[in-house]
Amino acid sequence: MEMEKPQKKQVLLFYCMEAQDLARKIAAQSDHIQLQSINWRSFDDGFPNLFINNAQDIRGHHVSFLASFSSPAVIFEQLSVIFALPRLFVASFTLVLPFFPTGSFERMEEEGDVATAFTMARILSNIPISRGGPTSLVIYDIHALQERFYFGDNVLPCFETGIPLLKQRLHQLADSDNIVIAFPDDGAWKRFHKQLDHFPMVVCAKVREGDKRIVRLKEGNPTGYHVVIVDDLVQSGGTLIECQKVLAAHGATKVSAYVTHAVFPKNSWERFVHKNGDDSNKAFAYFWITDSCSPTVKNIENKAPFEVLSLAGSIADALQI
Repeated sequence: MEMEKPQKKQVLLFYCMEAQDLARKIAAQSDHIQLQSINWRSFDDGFPNLFINNAQDIRGHHVSFLASFSSPAVIFEQLSVIFALPRLFVASFTLVLPFFPTGSFERMEEEGDVATAFTMARILSNIPISRGGPTSLVIYDIHALQERFYFGDNVLPCFETGIPLLKQRLHQLADSDNIVIAFPDDGAWKRFHKQLDHFPMVVCAKVREGDKRIVRLKEGNPTGYHVVIVDDLVQSGGTLIECQKVLAAHGATKVSAYVTHAVFPKNSWERFVHKNGDDSNKAFAYFWITDSCSPTVKNIENKAPFEVLSLAGSIADALQI
């Protein structure tokens, strides 16, 4: 017997300024999502001076906040709001943090290493519970699978993925029947292979040779295919570039890339941009990213090979969970 679908909730969506474009896209997906506003100001000493508009009117409503922890500088003001909203007698509270930023610092390799992913998870685990119970925390493609166990019982982490957006886009390609998925390392394979198992696959590996880390082909055959490298995030892009060279050397006819989180510190996206008349720069046919890292999206708009696959529809659905 099929269970009846529950009626859709009306959700009030607050957001940080950096994520304003994404917030508007999310609200445009559904009549059940209404944008709300916060006055983000600072005192002279630089500390936040914040005001949640309509605080009385949100009582009894389902409330959500779209965060963007793009740098340590913006985290404190957002946390201040995140810790205040659940206490305003709201029916439920959902925090959408598309990119969990410290995710790749999740392990201790030697005594003295600080696993900042664990710190971040502990901070978020202390969000006050609302009338509706624990906070729902929506995160996309968290870096290490074990990180789901870093959160305490006051939050319910809901782990989503951008891979369906990639699959949809690959189906639209003229050569969609000639695609091979490549993973830059075993970690990426572990994370994503089940969601992409109807594609042939290639796995690369980073091997140490002296002081250098060299990318090698570990398994699979890219010859004659449009190969799409899939990973959760990109920083400098060095691994992707090395991977591309190896795949091209092994006969891939085209190489593209997909990452959910385009972090690209220090404008490292520039090395991928197609420059007119310079074919050496056109190593990647497409480079798909999502809009989880707002600052990057503004930078790479309309620059080939980049294409943004928006999480807006997926987030709008997650707000109904």
